[in-house]
Order: sequence, then structure tokens, then C-alpha cells
Amino acid sequence: MKNTIYLIALVVSLGCILFLYQKLTATEEALHQAEQKFADCQQVTFQLQNQLSQKK
Repeated sequence: MKNTIYLIALVVSLGCILFLYQKLTATEEALHQAEQKFADCQQVTFQLQNQLSQKK
């Protein structure tokens, strides 16, 4: 009986670890995409500022 409880606890722990690892991987990918979009927006803003300064 004791071994069964330990085995169940181990399986639940491994399940939690795998779930959290999957969530962490997805979050890292979302962060990478957000950083890329931010860099793109900065570049567009810079280009627009240059265009506006040339028209003045």
C-alpha cells in the first residue's frame, strides 16, 4: 500500500513537471514573438520619423 501511494505521488509529480515544462516552452515562444514584433515596430517608427523629418 505504501509503495502504491509513492508511485501515485511520483506519477502526479512527473505529470506536473511535464505540464509546467510545456507551459514554459509556450511562454518562451510567445515572448520571442513579442520581442520580434516590438523590434519590428521600433524599426517602422524610426523609418516614419525619418520620413517626417525629411518633409519638414
